[in-house]
Amino acid sequence: MADPLVSIITINYNGFDYTSALLNTLPLDNPQLEVVIVDNASSNPKEALELEHEYPKAKVIRSQLNLGFAGGNNLGVQHAHGQYLFFLNNDTEFPSDGWEQLQQLTGFLRQHPQVGVVCPKIRFAWEDHPIQFAGYTPLSPITMRNHSIGFGEKDQDQYNTSHPTPYAHGAAMLVKREALERAGLMPECFFLYYEELDWSMMFRRAGYEIWYNPSLTIYHKESATTGQNSPLRTYYITRNRLLFVRRNSTSFVKRWLSYAYLMFLVAPRDVFRHLLACHPAHARSTLRGIYHFLRGRDGRL
Repeated sequence: MADPLVSIITINYNGFDYTSALLNTLPLDNPQLEVVIVDNASSNPKEALELEHEYPKAKVIRSQLNLGFAGGNNLGVQHAHGQYLFFLNNDTEFPSDGWEQLQQLTGFLRQHPQVGVVCPKIRFAWEDHPIQFAGYTPLSPITMRNHSIGFGEKDQDQYNTSHPTPYAHGAAMLVKREALERAGLMPECFFLYYEELDWSMMFRRAGYEIWYNPSLTIYHKESATTGQNSPLRTYYITRNRLLFVRRNSTSFVKRWLSYAYLMFLVAPRDVFRHLLACHPAHARSTLRGIYHFLRGRDGRL
């Protein structure tokens, strides 16, 4: 059989219900679509077997170790055969005409050889589906802050024009295989959070552009796996923001200004706020994130 047009790669980690909800919105019978599910060492080893049983047309890969977001996706790449690779969070869902919309994105990549990655419009899955992502603004070289264009706004077609974006959104990224082979796999040193921003820099250094294209809309149940305000998230955001600076800042002065800002202004402020809010676990996670960055520790907890 010919290779599929698109391989969807998604990671399952203790998220059977979310993964099932996503799979139920995908056209699994379509021969042009391959679906690869990486079970990232879920606590219940039967989750992978249940997914395999319930969705025999999907390819389920069971990892014995939790490889993190990047490692899990990289494992999925090894088992995917599509011309285009669509990295999709398991806490997302396709619209009813999602396949037709997705084909517009593959057509966009085919027509624009300089574009290596394209991201769809992402809307939250609740209430009236406000916008989560319609592109990013650049990160400040010192504060490492930026914003997601359209975040929280009601979708009134105000962001229905394609445009370049400096970074891809990790919840939904359609990647041209040849661009991935040139840029390299996702950086696994982050384990969780910031890897898609770093990967975006890798694509740009390899000579590719990243675009936002609203031809496809994805609905996202944000942070279903880690929680929107968990100590785990606090740890990785703290550690990985510093790691991103180390890997991508090209200016010695700006790099050290950013280190100073993040470690001596942002971190103490965050610790104080967490303690004031009676969240000692978050305060400890902030300090541990800085300590592990300074020690050069691997991201896996």
